[in-house]
Order: sequence, then C-alpha cells, then structure tokens
Amino acid sequence: MVEAAADLLAREGRDAVTTRAVAAAAGLQPPAIYRLFGDKDGLLDAVVEHGYSTFLARKRQAASPPDPVADLRAGWDLTVEFGISNPELYVLMYGEPRRGTTSAAFLAGMQMLTGRINRLAVHGLLRLSEHMAATVIHATARGAILTWLSLPEDQRDPALLRILRESMVATVTTQAPPIDDPGPVAAASALRASLPEAAALSPAERGMLAEWLDRLIDRSPAQDAPAGDTP
Repeated sequence: MVEAAADLLAREGRDAVTTRAVAAAAGLQPPAIYRLFGDKDGLLDAVVEHGYSTFLARKRQAASPPDPVADLRAGWDLTVEFGISNPELYVLMYGEPRRGTTSAAFLAGMQMLTGRINRLAVHGLLRLSEHMAATVIHATARGAILTWLSLPEDQRDPALLRILRESMVATVTTQAPPIDDPGPVAAASALRASLPEAAALSPAERGMLAEWLDRLIDRSPAQDAPAGDTP
C-alpha cells in the first residue's frame, strides 16, 4: 500500500494520494488504510519513511572518494540529484519542517553525513564545528533542491547548483575556492548593471552586448569546479 501511494505521488502529485485511490491501486478496501495507518496523514508519514529508506539505500551503494572534500561534494550532489529526480516525494519529505525527522532511516542518513564531516575534521579540513557544518550542508542542499523545483523549467540553470555547492564547501571546509580572482565576472556584472543607461548604443546593440555580458557573468568560477553527477 505504501508503494502504491508513492507511485501515485510520483505520477500524479500529492492531491492524487487519496485513501480511495491508494486502496484501489493496492487492490484493497479503503478501511484497510485506516486500520493500518490511522488516517491519510499516517499513510503519508509511511510514504516519507519509505522515501528516506530509498534514499539511504542509494547513499550506501554510492562509492566514497578517498579525498574528504571530494566525498563531501559527492554526498551533496547525490542528495540534490535525488531531490530533483523525485520532486513530489522530496517536497513531501522536506516541505514540512519536522515531518519524518525522527524516522530511523532519516537518522541513519544523518549519521552518514556526520561521518563525512568527522573525516574532514580528522584531516584538519573543517572550518566550523561538526554540528554547525552538518546544519549548513543539510540546509544548502535542501534549499538548492526546493529553489530548483520552484523555478520554471527554462530557468533551471545547473550553474546554480554548482555555485551553491561550492559556497557550501568554502563555508564548511578550509579548502580554498577553485578560483579566488573573479576575473572578468565583476567587470561584466558592473557593465551589465549600467547597460540600460548606455544611450550611445542602439537598443539592438544593447541587446547584443547584454547577451555577451550574460555569458561572461554566467561563466562563474564555480562552473569550472567538478560537478559530480549533479544534473
């Protein structure tokens, strides 16, 4: 029944997960849901637990790079990829602040994150306390996924995910950013901001220059960093 509910959630969204629809998909009568889960909220809690268990299994199957910082990036990328690939499930799991946070699978996943952070600390690479580092890593991944899902598809630029990931790495670890010098990005940003006032250019010329400047600005240092499997 939980798998039937998760399938309905993935295909048709949360509103489709009704007791009648889930019971029909599972080949049972609606009273079975109330007997097993109490009510629809109890069923959704079970779906959340199922989601955490599925994600935990993926985490355990993923290879861990020997370098602690590369391992941190890989774990963050894996989390983001899961959220983007399972939007309805992820929103159910993380859209409400405390839903599912006491589940065994969630706590096991947090232990794996704590292990990654401890490796950083052992190698002298941790800038924050282990507790604060875990909070920052979890918050940036969660924010990145929910922000991505909130954007229209034609505005979903993978550079956003790389920038957020590298900002997290720079905040949590002592590793230097991939490129310290912004190069032409800062100059291009300043010129792009003042472009509407460039009366010497025709509208067409301003449009063309804006396109070129946007390309320079979007080619940020974070885009040159390894992106792992992040889409």
